[in-house]
Amino acid sequence: MPPSTTSSIAVVAAVQAAPYYMNLERSLARALELIDEAARRRAQLVVFPESWLPGYPAWLDICRDVAVWDHQPTKRIYAQLMENSVSVPSRETEALSEAARKHNLTLVMGLHERAPEGAGRGTLYNSILTFGPTGELLNIHRKLVPTFNERLIWAQGDGSGLRVVETPAGRVGGLICWEHWMPLVRQTLHVAGEDIHVALWPSVKEMYQIASRHYAFEGRCFVVAAGGIMRRTDLPREFEIAANLGDDNEFILNGGSCVIGPDGQYVAGPAFCSEVIILARINLERIREESLTMDVTGHFNRQDVFDFRYKGSAWQKAEIEVPSQAEIEIPNQPMTEVIMPSKLAAQSGAEIMSPNGTEVLAPPGADAAPALRVVSSARSASFDPEIHELEKKKR
Repeated sequence: MPPSTTSSIAVVAAVQAAPYYMNLERSLARALELIDEAARRRAQLVVFPESWLPGYPAWLDICRDVAVWDHQPTKRIYAQLMENSVSVPSRETEALSEAARKHNLTLVMGLHERAPEGAGRGTLYNSILTFGPTGELLNIHRKLVPTFNERLIWAQGDGSGLRVVETPAGRVGGLICWEHWMPLVRQTLHVAGEDIHVALWPSVKEMYQIASRHYAFEGRCFVVAAGGIMRRTDLPREFEIAANLGDDNEFILNGGSCVIGPDGQYVAGPAFCSEVIILARINLERIREESLTMDVTGHFNRQDVFDFRYKGSAWQKAEIEVPSQAEIEIPNQPMTEVIMPSKLAAQSGAEIMSPNGTEVLAPPGADAAPALRVVSSARSASFDPEIHELEKKKR
């Protein structure tokens, strides 16, 4: 492996905001606005949650009769979901590619993927697309095993996307939701040598926080966990709601996005029940520091006892033996970590304060463009004086 040219310092961002559910065109437009906002905050890696385009199908858990045979509302919603899913390539992937190139950043997007024609044109996949700073599509990973009732709408992916890609922010790999409880999947990416792991979730509730922190600790890498936001009003009107929910603004998915260090401790977040962009300045040198005590691909591995093999894609016949240890070359620089506030969008709606002190805005009207909520931290000033001074001038 050639020596890495990656700086040890990187700024990473997890976007925690609602798409326009089941509306690909409007959701894509909002994604581009959010990417612009993260780029203004110097983000080098921007991560969106699971199936963000055009939204996670939480109705599988919340609504009645969705799995009943020949259920007409489910068939209509599936057809709508197919229409609003993303083909590769397409004008949507071109727009995402251009956004990554324009801002010179690495972009990770969770989405519903479909084949535009030919074999599989009636099948959807839960996918991650990773774009590099030149706009190149670096990787497509399809969720290997859709979880429980997700199998109603998504097919199984193959192993061809279990890869780590080189980016200016570091070596990046990613998994979706319950793939984080598949030990051999985790080990495949550990061996590939991640600096930063992107963990895409519908929302990052307690057990998902545990899985994300465990992944960081086990893999000795940073984890950017991105969770979604969804309110009752975003559920398809075709379905009857089974759960005992409150008003339309009650959260179905409540976020929980965060950044975690290679010791399993939080660097930024988690933030719940608000739309935020979580940003953190991380130092990849910590990976080497934490590797003193554990490296599950090297000195904390017993290759004389266990034989680990990755067979590759389901379409590949050859069995590939994974190398025993990944190389991580990171320049030595002092460490800083920071949560940086995102820019407040239009001041529409009354200001409210969430229990964790996150400043947010009340939800906009149905026809209004959703405002970007703000996460802030008193720690920002002590870690990045330049950013703090810029924010004071804006106020």
